[in-house]
Amino acid sequence: MPKKLVTLLISMLMAAFVLAGCSGDKQASKEKESEGSKETAAAEADKKGKNEDTEKEAEDTTEEANTKENEGSSDFSELISYMEKETEGTTKILYENDTPQKHEMEGVSVSLDAYKLVELKDFHTDFMIPFNDQTNGGVIIAKYTVKNETGKDAYYMPAFYLNFTGAMKAYDNYRDLLPENEQLSTKLTHSTGYLIKAGETITGYYTYPFGDDHLKQVLNVSTAAVEVPAPLAVKDDFSSSFGKEGQFTLSLNASGEKKVEGNKSFYQDKATIDDMGTKTMIEEKNGIGKSEPLGDATVTLDGYQFTEFVPNEVEAPRFESFNNGVVLLTVKFNIDNKGASEIAQSSISSKLTVNDGTQYMLNEGMLLNYKYSDVIAPGAKGELLQIYVLEKEMYDKIWKDKSFEVEVGPMRDKEAKDLSKGKKITFTLK
Repeated sequence: MPKKLVTLLISMLMAAFVLAGCSGDKQASKEKESEGSKETAAAEADKKGKNEDTEKEAEDTTEEANTKENEGSSDFSELISYMEKETEGTTKILYENDTPQKHEMEGVSVSLDAYKLVELKDFHTDFMIPFNDQTNGGVIIAKYTVKNETGKDAYYMPAFYLNFTGAMKAYDNYRDLLPENEQLSTKLTHSTGYLIKAGETITGYYTYPFGDDHLKQVLNVSTAAVEVPAPLAVKDDFSSSFGKEGQFTLSLNASGEKKVEGNKSFYQDKATIDDMGTKTMIEEKNGIGKSEPLGDATVTLDGYQFTEFVPNEVEAPRFESFNNGVVLLTVKFNIDNKGASEIAQSSISSKLTVNDGTQYMLNEGMLLNYKYSDVIAPGAKGELLQIYVLEKEMYDKIWKDKSFEVEVGPMRDKEAKDLSKGKKITFTLK
């Protein structure tokens, strides 16, 4: 083979090896670049996921913190320790109750979740004024929750005034005993317009201080009552209130527990709700279900209770004309208001006829718990209680075995306007 041809063939083979090597290097470079891109994309996706998780965790933490703030971050033991340190006094738990009480008001509810009665002794004189100028006494610490399920913003002023039989004043929250951020009055306050947003739940604490003299007095009575005001639909417009005002009853010792439990069986007239004395059942009948039309309403006799009543020391003067004991007759009606006007429960009058129609007495409105604002709206149904005070000796000797008739009407609105054209209806009890 000619030498030139051999040289040419060798050159061509070397060129082919060089091209193949370059092509392999380029392919390897591309594969490496592709793998690198995949790793980078995976790293970025992982980083993005971690960021999203971090953001979600942060949001969850914030939401949890807000919920915790609303629910109150302290328990009673921490609050009592704070109060003891703040006042330089000594504390002792006298009574505690963890059974919740709840009052519903057309979508806004208030619950008394728990409360404790704490003895507070030998505290600094700086705290004397709300304790009746004494340095020994007690404090009721109450935990309340307000919840708005109306679907709209509402406005709620937590004026939970406490009272008891014989009290000389109404007791309200004393702000210097607990941390401000734990108190309901700083969560629902004037600066926020008492706003509770749609779907919002707010929990906080309240304190009721008693000087030593007042503490002994309330413990002797054994129960106290807390007013539950109604919410507003419009800020600062008290005519926009909705729902019915309520009341919580607080037992303060074993005697109070027994009394509260016993009162559940009685109709909730003022004598029962305000714990004006002791009721003992004589006779009752429920589920009577007899109905009569009156104007644009239907009135149904649901039941009645005859109870022997012994007023307490504070209320005794009110019944001093009943020398031979007292019997209370409380009658329960249900009213279906089919008219266009509201019916005011406090404006309805009635008359009880006894001794086969020879004697009568009028309903005792002062022993009922109705306020001016308590009404049965058009198209709504509601309860009506009527109460009569009987002398026990006359009841036992003459009246109890004879007929009792109750005349109800006319129906009236809040301005006492007659809604049933003077008409009345009569029910025979027995």
